[in-house]
Amino acid sequence: MPNHSLINLSPDIINLFLVLAFSLVIGLELRQNNLKAQIGSLFGTDRTHVFIGLLGYILYVVSDNDKWLYLAGGFGILILLAIYYNYKIAEKKQFGITTILVALITYTLAPLIYTKPLWLSISIVTIVLIVVELKSFFWNLSRKFDENEFITLAKFLLISGVVLPLLSNQPISPQIPVSLFKIWASVVAISGISYISYLIKKFVFPDKGAFITGLLGGLYSSTATSVVLAKKSKYATDLNQIASAVILATGMMYLRIWILSLIFNQTAGIALSLPLLSLSLISAIIAWWISRKSDKSSVNKQDFKETEVKNPLEFKTALLFAFLFIFFSLLTEYVLKWYGHQGLHILSFIVGVTDIDPFLLSLFTGKYQIGMQTLTEATLIAIVSNNLMKLAYVIGLGDSKMRKTMIWGFGLIIIANILFIFW
Repeated sequence: MPNHSLINLSPDIINLFLVLAFSLVIGLELRQNNLKAQIGSLFGTDRTHVFIGLLGYILYVVSDNDKWLYLAGGFGILILLAIYYNYKIAEKKQFGITTILVALITYTLAPLIYTKPLWLSISIVTIVLIVVELKSFFWNLSRKFDENEFITLAKFLLISGVVLPLLSNQPISPQIPVSLFKIWASVVAISGISYISYLIKKFVFPDKGAFITGLLGGLYSSTATSVVLAKKSKYATDLNQIASAVILATGMMYLRIWILSLIFNQTAGIALSLPLLSLSLISAIIAWWISRKSDKSSVNKQDFKETEVKNPLEFKTALLFAFLFIFFSLLTEYVLKWYGHQGLHILSFIVGVTDIDPFLLSLFTGKYQIGMQTLTEATLIAIVSNNLMKLAYVIGLGDSKMRKTMIWGFGLIIIANILFIFW
């Protein structure tokens, strides 16, 4: 029996007080949550739950070791609840069982308080209060789900919780110095960051404009986000807002790469902390400076409705990423063997015009004969090349009036990036 006593009182008295207090709080929450409900539509609220909790306490205390009397009382409560539920369906045409389940939880408070630590009882009561209170929130949230959302979640659980643990952590071969486990872990990490960004964008900030698109899109894919925003610039009256969002997406890219480096190679993550975090901050400052010129009251030429973010957990995308990961691992091994560090620098610049994530993760996870300085330089060179490609996309696809802002904005970031290469 846990000792909750802070003063010289019998543990039974203290436990009785806790049962009554918790039961009353639960009952009051039900009453508050159902103020507009018709009289008779609920099984009970404050007084009813106090008596349910008190009955559970009495029967638990007076029962012998096998607790048959307590179980019989619970069975009696269950019969009353079944009668009430049958009436609720027949007369009210209502099928919810929330109040029934809450009543049963209230009945179990006594053994819970007697046999388990107090923090567990408080946690369970808190969960009940929160879940009951969030009824409207869950109802509104469910409306935002489409038929594919749970399939998407199931995919993530499959690739992270089922496929990943089954893979070997041994190198594939001497020519491919990474394991299947690390390859798929990279897929899971990229998909996980993209999935979190996807969920926040869809359920927390739907249709909130260019700023949120840049902020969250940069975590998903700064290149794709830059292309989307560049196309939207042709229909937007406030080009500074679009330009600011593009730069912000690039700042979030630096943050995403830093997080990935810490996950897969802590030494590389620490070495890259100063350049990547500094460049992310520089990008954010440039984005803020551009946004100061924005006309906050401007109205777009068209409804600035956000383009739906593509599902980040497509298996085709995951398999393509895994293939590119292996390809870049082989290519990096070959380049280092025959062309050395200079060859790796050239390869990094060439790879930058493609998707840099598979290449960078192959660097972070591979056991190449290179120093940390070379790895850091290769990472930053690939990012410079990727930023040049994004600038080209924005200039080619965006409004011509935005080009000057994009050139000096990206120019400052690229110059700072190059300076860190030769740090």
